[in-house]
Amino acid sequence: MDILEDDFLSYTNRLNVLYVEDSKEATELTLELLKEFFQNIITAENGKEGLEKISLNKIDLIITDINMPVMNGLEMIKALRSNGNQTPIIVLSAHSESDYFIECIKEGVNGYILKPIDFMQMENTIFNAIEKLKLKDEVEEQKKRLADINNDLESQMIQKISEIYSLNEEIIDTQKEIVFTMGAIGESRSKETGNHVKRVSLYSELLGRYYGLSEDETQLLKEASPMHDIGKVAIPDSILKKEGPLTNEEREIMKTHTTLGYDMLRHSNRELLKLAATVSYEHHERYDGLGYPNGLKGEDISIYGRITAVADVFDALGSDRCYKKAWDDEKIDALFLKERGKQFDPKLIDIFFTHKKKFYEIRSTYKDI
Repeated sequence: MDILEDDFLSYTNRLNVLYVEDSKEATELTLELLKEFFQNIITAENGKEGLEKISLNKIDLIITDINMPVMNGLEMIKALRSNGNQTPIIVLSAHSESDYFIECIKEGVNGYILKPIDFMQMENTIFNAIEKLKLKDEVEEQKKRLADINNDLESQMIQKISEIYSLNEEIIDTQKEIVFTMGAIGESRSKETGNHVKRVSLYSELLGRYYGLSEDETQLLKEASPMHDIGKVAIPDSILKKEGPLTNEEREIMKTHTTLGYDMLRHSNRELLKLAATVSYEHHERYDGLGYPNGLKGEDISIYGRITAVADVFDALGSDRCYKKAWDDEKIDALFLKERGKQFDPKLIDIFFTHKKKFYEIRSTYKDI
């Protein structure tokens, strides 16, 4: 990251940061990075101790692990939010803690950093959190100035509208980041790279736009489609990472990732997560009704599920997986022609071939590492 400006450093030096982690080794490594941003760092070894430190100190930012003894990170977050404490929180999460993700979203966390920690990602997440804190402080300062200068109704209305808009934008941005991160987690467990969800996202955006979805619908699909395989986090590694064909029993277990993902997301009232639940549920349905989990047929499958199905299969066929090598382009094209109106919506296949060059350009730009 570039050298921070003096006013930015001056701001971060005034912040009090609480870092909650029970692993001494992880604490030492992470503290080295945190000291590049902050002078005032308070540590705790579990959620209970973290709550005690919060009660005794003014804390501006919380960075916490999840899996800890006595009281875990999620329990601490819930305790804070239930008491009305809205301090920004960044969660450190290992893949094995996937059951906590949806709960953390509901509690309004401000960012995720996956374990083992990618320090570039951590720098970016912390930097974004600081920028949002700084912006909020500046808004508060302007509010005070406005109150001192002018107390008329017009100024108050402008101020409130600005606050609501800024807060809504922050919530939406955080949701987008979390959805993409969770999608990448689902793929990384099956030895696939985060570029898979990136490519599926961009393919879905292309298909949606050329199909005729509105710009809002197209963007929402682009942001939700990375979650299509989130249910894989609950599939055993012995099946998910198996090199070679699955048995019939294993194949049936693998198929449950659609309903597992749907059940994880369907209770949210957020538009983005509701659409992600639909995409997770329907991306293995077939246009001819022979898919799963519900055997939906034709336009009984939502357009979002039909689009993601094409995007996911195109990327899967053109990528190396633990059980196969990537197909060549001619073989992929032949399959799409064969399955037009069978596995896939014929209109979407026509769109693919009309704009095929753009799909292959995306794949070339975002290659797996």
